Amino acid sequence: MGRRLAAILSTDVVGYSRLMAADEAGTLARLKAFRHGVIDPLIAEHNGRLVKLMGDGALVEFASVVDAVKCAAAIQRAVTKQDAEAPEDRRLTFRIGINLGDVIVEGDDIYGDGVNIAARLQQIAEPGAIYVSGTVFEHIDGRVDIAFEDRGEQRVKNIDRPLRVFKARLDDVKTAPASAAARMRAPPDNPSIVVLPFTNMSGDPGQEYFSDGITEDIITELSRFRSLLVIARNSSFAFKGAAIDIRHVGRQLGVRYVVEGSVRRAGNRIRVTAQLIEAVAGNHLWAERYDRELADVFAVQDEVTRQIVTNIAPRLQAEARHSATRRAPEDMRAYDHYLQAKLLVDTPRDVADLAAAREHCDRAIEIDPTYARAHAYKALSYVVGIPMVETYEPSDWQQQALASAERAVALDDLDNVCHWALGEAAFWSRQPGRALRHIRRALALNPNDADVLAISSYFEAAIGDPESATRNLAMALERNPTNPTWYHWVAGVTMAFLGRYEEAVAEYDQCDPPNLDILKLRTIALVQLGRLEEARAQMRAMLQIKPELTISVLQKRDALLPDAKVRAESLRLAGMPE
Repeated sequence: MGRRLAAILSTDVVGYSRLMAADEAGTLARLKAFRHGVIDPLIAEHNGRLVKLMGDGALVEFASVVDAVKCAAAIQRAVTKQDAEAPEDRRLTFRIGINLGDVIVEGDDIYGDGVNIAARLQQIAEPGAIYVSGTVFEHIDGRVDIAFEDRGEQRVKNIDRPLRVFKARLDDVKTAPASAAARMRAPPDNPSIVVLPFTNMSGDPGQEYFSDGITEDIITELSRFRSLLVIARNSSFAFKGAAIDIRHVGRQLGVRYVVEGSVRRAGNRIRVTAQLIEAVAGNHLWAERYDRELADVFAVQDEVTRQIVTNIAPRLQAEARHSATRRAPEDMRAYDHYLQAKLLVDTPRDVADLAAAREHCDRAIEIDPTYARAHAYKALSYVVGIPMVETYEPSDWQQQALASAERAVALDDLDNVCHWALGEAAFWSRQPGRALRHIRRALALNPNDADVLAISSYFEAAIGDPESATRNLAMALERNPTNPTWYHWVAGVTMAFLGRYEEAVAEYDQCDPPNLDILKLRTIALVQLGRLEEARAQMRAMLQIKPELTISVLQKRDALLPDAKVRAESLRLAGMPE
C-alpha cells in the first residue's frame, strides 16, 4: 500500500436505470460500443489508466491534470456527436467529475479523499457537464483552451468541508489565458452574494476590530442559508481599503449581489449603515442605518448583524423566486424547478398546485438526484395537502411525505429546510417527539430563517412550549415583515392552540386564497367566540363547495392536535353533519 498524487476522473451515465428498464440489451450494447470505440481510445490517447468499471460508471487515473481535463472534454464532445442521431429518450449522456489529490494505492486500485471528491463532483454535475475541483482549476488555468464557470463553494455528501467547484464550458473556447485577478466569472444560478469589508469611519484604526467583526458575522450568518452562495471571508477581504466599482466586483467574483456598509463610533454611540446592491447594474435594492448606545459592544454587534441579515435574506430569496417565474420551463435547471415548487407549496390554491409542485421536484431530482432541497419540498407538498379537506385519505400522503423528508435529511443533515420537512412529515405521521426534535434542529441550524421560525411556533404551540411559540412567531414576523400568506395560517392556528381566538380570526381573514381548510378553521374560531351565526354562514359556504363533508372525516386529520375535541364540537355546533 502506498500513496501518490493523481488526477482522478469519475464518470457515469445519466438516467442509466431508466435506459436499462426501457431497453436493457440495446442500452448495454451501446454503452459497450461507446467504451470500446470512443472512451477507451481517448483515455489511452491522453495517457490515462482505467482503474475500474462500476456498472455504468468508470474511474480513470492520470499523472497529468491537464491530460485529465482534455480527455474529459474530448469524451463529452465525441459522445455528443456520435449519439446525436439517437432518439432523445435513448441517448447516452455522461457526467464527469475531476479532482487532483493524494490517493492510496493498493494493487491496481486507488482509494481516499482524492477519489471520493472526484466521485462527488461527478454526482452533482449536470448531464453532459464536466465539474472540476478548485485544485484542478488552479493547475489548468491558462493551460487548456476551455473556459470555466465558477460555481462557488458547494457541500457534498460525506465531505466535511465545502468544495470550490468549476464547470467546463465546452461550447466556449478560451482564446487567450487570463490571470486569476483579471478573470471575470458568470454568476451561478442560485442567489450569490459577497459582503465587502465594512468601512471604519471612526478615524481610529483601533476600531477596525468592530467593523471587521460586523463583516465576518454577516458572512457567517448569511452562510447559514443553504440556498445562498456566499463568498468566503478571504475573497471579500481582498477588497479592504480599495476603491471599489461594485459592477467590477460582481463580475470578478461571479456574484449577483453585494453588501457594503460603514461603521462610525463617536463616544458612547455607534452608527452602522448597510446597503444591498444588485451587482450587474449597480442598483440599490435596500439600505438601512442603525444607531445604538454602545453599552455592550458585542451585544450591539450581534444585534446589528441580525438586523442586517434578516433584512437581506428574504429579499434575496424573493428576487430568486421572481426570476424563476420569468423563465420558460424547458430552460430551467434543477434549482429553477426547486424555486417553482417552493412558490407553489408556499401559496397553493388547491391540491392541483401541490401536484404541480411535485412535478417540479421530480424534474429537479431527475437532473440532480442528490438535490436534498428538492426532496424536502416534495415532502412539504404532501404535508401541506394533508390538512386540506379535499384530500380524503391522507395516509398515503403521510407515507410519501415521510419517505421524501427522510431522503432529504439523509442527503444533507446540515440543511435546516430538510429537518423542517422531516419535522412536518413526522408530525402528520403521529410522531410528535420526532417532529419536535427535527423542527428544533432546523432552528438550531439557522435561527435567522423566518419560515422555520414561523412553522416552529405551530409545533411549539401544539406539542411543545407555548412561550416559545409566541416568541418564535413574533421573531418570524419581525424577520420577514412582507411574509407569504401561509404565515397567517400558521399564526392563526398557533393563536387557536393558545386559546386566543380573536387573534386567530384576524389572521385567518388575511389568508388568500381562503381555501376549505381556512373556512373550517375560521368556523371553529367563530364558534369559540360565541359568533354562531357567522360560524354557520361559514359552514354553509363549506358545504356548498363539498356537500359530503362530515365531522368524522375531518376528525381523522385532527386527531393528533391538542384542540381536536374543541374542533369537533365547534363544527357540530356550526351545523356540520356527523
